[in-house]
Amino acid sequence: MLHDPEHIEAPPTDEEIMINDKEKDILRRLGGEIAEIAALPAQKENAELWTKVNSLKSERPVVWINELPWNEMNVNDELTLQCEHDFARHLEDEFRKTIYQWKHLRGNMVVNDFVTCAKATHSTDFGIVESVDTLKQSDDSAIKSRHFKIQISEPEDIEKIKMPIVTHNETATANRFAAMSDTFEGIIPVKVLGQSHIWFTPWDYLIRWWGIQEAMMDLVMRPEMVHAAVARMVDAWMTELDQFEEMNLLALDNNNTRVGSGGYGYVEDLPGNDFDPDYVRPKNMWGCSNAQIFSEVSPEMHWEFSIEHDMRWLERWGMTYYGCCEPLHRKMHLMRKIPNLRKISVSPWCDFEKIFSEIGNDYAISAKPSPAVFTDDGWSQNKARAGIREILDAAGGKGHIELIMKDVSTVNYKPERVWEWSQIAMEEVCR
Repeated sequence: MLHDPEHIEAPPTDEEIMINDKEKDILRRLGGEIAEIAALPAQKENAELWTKVNSLKSERPVVWINELPWNEMNVNDELTLQCEHDFARHLEDEFRKTIYQWKHLRGNMVVNDFVTCAKATHSTDFGIVESVDTLKQSDDSAIKSRHFKIQISEPEDIEKIKMPIVTHNETATANRFAAMSDTFEGIIPVKVLGQSHIWFTPWDYLIRWWGIQEAMMDLVMRPEMVHAAVARMVDAWMTELDQFEEMNLLALDNNNTRVGSGGYGYVEDLPGNDFDPDYVRPKNMWGCSNAQIFSEVSPEMHWEFSIEHDMRWLERWGMTYYGCCEPLHRKMHLMRKIPNLRKISVSPWCDFEKIFSEIGNDYAISAKPSPAVFTDDGWSQNKARAGIREILDAAGGKGHIELIMKDVSTVNYKPERVWEWSQIAMEEVCR
């Protein structure tokens, strides 16, 4: 994730990465498992299914599971880390989660036949970090309830939002690549890649600094101030994107990169006919946006205070995705104004029949079943199947659909529920 509202990342250092022999053995074994999985015919088959859905030529819906409570998922120490070096632990964690997901909750996931070495880029971010009181779900959980402390309350406070500065520490990138190449030599290739898909969501940040009730009131009471704040947020993201493009730090996302709040970015239309493989530009990639906090805001206000501002961002990309948790069944006329829109989020709070009838075959559908099914009160295989069938039956056998199970805050330490859901979902989409 390029930005985290909770903190600003420190710049990468030039420190040489020293992975000891024990850690190398662990990583090589896991890398070997990844390589074996990646060589399976299912990878190509699944990639083709995703490509057809996103290209509006689908054979059947596809399934993917994301945003899991990993602290509740460990079984037989499959996720228990053994490395000690921070960089080695990061790789180990990524490998173990990939292997675990392929084994237990595969859906239509696709596993790469290489390991990514991320370029050591850094952004100075937006100048404000959220100030909050939090209440954690449990000691080992990343799920928190937040009470935001107001940092933007007057028009002059908008100046606290700063324009990001992007840098690339080439020495740090070289050190990462050297350590990974040495570790995985003869096991699995290593590829250096830059910044891929960017999660663009001005309102997810503004409410953390402004306050939810305060921001919603100011849509009515101080609209000029709201417009100024949203415009500055778009300026900040555009300034950052300009630097990524100018410095040739972008990487394609028409692959098994997550796009928007949905699934993979495989699609026939990208990177486009004028693509230069040595210089990736936004027009070769997916863009996205959303305004989750506008769930109960009128279509007119959603357009005025969000989408109309987002247009400057969205028009830069070859293809776009819109939405997250906000229900959009009353706002499809706004979706049709978005340039190059290809996929729309259909959250659990949507009227499925209404939005599917309005989308038809014009866009790909990123449908999200409710994760509440995994709670103690909600779980049963019959309920899980009914929730999936509600979506598929509402589509009436039409449309280009990805089923994305996400936002899973808890499985009550019973990971087999997600395993079972994955199997049920695959049965249903094949049906």
